[in-house]
Amino acid sequence: MYKSQEELKSRDIYLKQLIAFQDTEPVKVITGIRRCGKSSLLQLMMRHLLETGVSEQQILFMNFESMEYRNMDVNAFYDYVKTKIVPKKRTYLFFDELQRLERWEDAVNSFRVDFDCDIYITGSNAYLLSSEYSTYLSGRCVEIKMLPLSFKEFLDFHGYYESDQHDLKDWFEKYIHFGGMPGIADVGLNEFNYSTLLDGVYSTVIMRDILDRESRRGQKRITDPVLLKKISMFLADNIGNSTSLNSISNTLVSERMIEDRSRHGKPAVQTIQTYVNALMESYMFYEVKRFDIKGKEELKTLGKYYIVDTGLRNYLLGYRDIDFGHVIENIVYFELLRRGYNVLVGKVGNKEVDFIATGDNEKIYYQVTADMNEESTKERELAPLKMIRDNYKKVVLTMNADSTASVEGIQIVKLIDFLLQN
Repeated sequence: MYKSQEELKSRDIYLKQLIAFQDTEPVKVITGIRRCGKSSLLQLMMRHLLETGVSEQQILFMNFESMEYRNMDVNAFYDYVKTKIVPKKRTYLFFDELQRLERWEDAVNSFRVDFDCDIYITGSNAYLLSSEYSTYLSGRCVEIKMLPLSFKEFLDFHGYYESDQHDLKDWFEKYIHFGGMPGIADVGLNEFNYSTLLDGVYSTVIMRDILDRESRRGQKRITDPVLLKKISMFLADNIGNSTSLNSISNTLVSERMIEDRSRHGKPAVQTIQTYVNALMESYMFYEVKRFDIKGKEELKTLGKYYIVDTGLRNYLLGYRDIDFGHVIENIVYFELLRRGYNVLVGKVGNKEVDFIATGDNEKIYYQVTADMNEESTKERELAPLKMIRDNYKKVVLTMNADSTASVEGIQIVKLIDFLLQN
């Protein structure tokens, strides 16, 4: 049932969130792409409970990927859990990949009403918390959004020590190349193992979280795995670029990957929208909206897409360093999400601010660039920030800053130092 101490590596940023909501009414729902560590997080939480005096009998763990529960319906699920409830004590219920069970939400609500229990769920698809289920869980759940390893976690998982600081740049290049899926630490940093692991991640996302889910819902909107991969490759190739569904559609029509049906009243862009939404629901890609800083309004066009893991991007496209700037931008975006910020792309006049990060009573503007040595590059990156007239913090993150500096109140910070901050 439980992994050994040696097998479990800490994911404190998420474990602390779970512990903060322990023994509270809301159902704890952990979401994120396949293989990002959700199951291990449940194990970490169970270990925490055992270490703080909860008995094994009070903990029930069910993994719905297992054949043991594959044919279980919602009534059998309820009956099984009922037999495991410990009288006069709180029971802790852990359900892994629960979205595979039809009408799971009925049972979960019954557990809340009928038993003294604390419930933890994982799911690899946003469909788990879609509007169809909002009436069941509205106000009764808290979502823990899990991501692959940060750079700091990557170093820890791979046995890096602070005494090796002169190697940090090499480690960062490995992080970009292999990505942050926790399983990489188990199989080792070599090409064959990395490709095999990420092929399994991608195939599982496509087959189980998209195609299989569509089949179980009785819908036929997404049926072509080749087209789905082509769209995945397009989005991966264009991280950090302003992208429209029309531009994706035009590219795929020109390559004859999809039929242009606009003359028949059903434009190809509708098909693209469906496929892109599915990729976002599986947490493989994230869309970032644009925000007009002067007009103070969110814009509806030309958002950006980022891929959840650079290793997955390299798996899809092959490793290349020609767009290094967009790759580190991708890394910064997800680091800001890990730190709890709401993130938008900023527009100021005809210029762009890479990210507006908003938190509780806090707003920070970020520019991300590989190089600040060239005077023309420096001016280009600083210009949008100088146009912003408010007093919120403004930061440029770059690979080659000699040290933390400031230009007209704008901080210039080494990217690796930023990623290693607590």
